[in-house]
Amino acid sequence: MHEKEGLRLIKKDLVLPAYDHCLKCSHLFNLLNARGVISVTERQRYMGRVRNLAKGVAAAYVAQREQMGFPLMDKVKALK
Repeated sequence: MHEKEGLRLIKKDLVLPAYDHCLKCSHLFNLLNARGVISVTERQRYMGRVRNLAKGVAAAYVAQREQMGFPLMDKVKALK
């Protein structure tokens, strides 16, 4: 549920809400894993799905910041 919503939000360029759903996916995975509900093969599959969602969110975030012209980079350059 959260994975599909996260992917949908990435497509709409809503990066921070997509990140929230990525965190929820990760938390649900950790709960299931801690309770021993998922097997070793399922664990690898779930970790891959969460990883792919996180990579999508990260790529969308970088693209969004690039589109904005990396507004905080001027402050970083000024500190050097």
